[in-house]
Amino acid sequence: MPQKHIKPVKVLFLIDSLPRGGKERRMIELLKGLLNTGGYEPAVAILSGKVEYEEVFGLGIPVHTIIRKSKKDPRLFLRLYHLCKEVRPDIIHSWGSMSSVYVIPAAKALGIRLINASVADAPLNLGLSNKKYLWAKLSFPFSDLIVGNSEAGLRAYRAPGARSRCVYNGFDFRRIPDTTASEEVHARLRIEPGQVVGMVGAFHDRKDYATYIRAAIQLLEQGRQVTFLAIGDGPRWEECAAMVPPQFKSRILMPGLMRDVETIIQIFDVGVLATNSLVHGEGISNSILEYMALGKPVVATDGGGTPEIVENGRTGFLAKPLDTGDLAGKIARLLDDPEKARQMGEEGRRRIETEFVISRMTERYINIYQELVA
Repeated sequence: MPQKHIKPVKVLFLIDSLPRGGKERRMIELLKGLLNTGGYEPAVAILSGKVEYEEVFGLGIPVHTIIRKSKKDPRLFLRLYHLCKEVRPDIIHSWGSMSSVYVIPAAKALGIRLINASVADAPLNLGLSNKKYLWAKLSFPFSDLIVGNSEAGLRAYRAPGARSRCVYNGFDFRRIPDTTASEEVHARLRIEPGQVVGMVGAFHDRKDYATYIRAAIQLLEQGRQVTFLAIGDGPRWEECAAMVPPQFKSRILMPGLMRDVETIIQIFDVGVLATNSLVHGEGISNSILEYMALGKPVVATDGGGTPEIVENGRTGFLAKPLDTGDLAGKIARLLDDPEKARQMGEEGRRRIETEFVISRMTERYINIYQELVA
């Protein structure tokens, strides 16, 4: 008997824009995973012209750009309806709260299943005064499934338990360079002899670079031979740069946004992520994923989804929010005990290999897609 032809599952990925961020990277990695798996026909719709992940155009899939005149352009409702009617996806996978709201009428009118994956953080004390929370609550009742990248995030947004799933971020180990370029990185960034501590993240209110820099100053005042790297850019870069005393400018380096971040992380002795808990709660941080995948012990602000990936005392340390002394103390413990730091780094890498690898993330999403189209 001839084999029955299995119709590919069409998934339309809908996102506001494609800057270089954690959510956007997850979407690109998932697209690659679906294409490698087979049986899926993904397409992408971007609600603005900002695309920094240019590799999306090289995946061999349709990429639709829908330009909006303003952030709240009502014409998007009709444009998305026409796009969905043309593409006829089985599933719309929306990656933001605004994009989810805009596509609801099209999904309902055309009978398309809607995955709302807007939960990517876990702020404290969310209320209706928070616009993101308001948009999320507006879209949840019309979504077939709400996906968050941490259990803490789903709790924070009060997502309905029966229609919610946690899918952790996945790291692609192919991103790790085959060989280290330690000498080249040291020379390029003008890193002085000694240990290296690094933090990777945007200079926005969400990240607590101020506490990180104050902790660095505190440790350097003890006479430690350590270089502190702050990798990233953003509106608070100049403000934070002004915090660095002249005598420590060669030890607290802020080189801006770096494209080869995995190569740079390889020279870290400790990876840090300080979060401003007054305005933000982490979901599952891609920076932490990268540190651990590269075998680095982590010191991160406690709260949000961070305890779901960093096992305190085993793969790193959790520090009190906004506490310079505690952050500095936890970093010092790892700098002073290289063997303990090495063991924590190895435990962290094993944790990523089992719980947070890209193949596992892709598998979880495929299971969700199959459930929705069954």
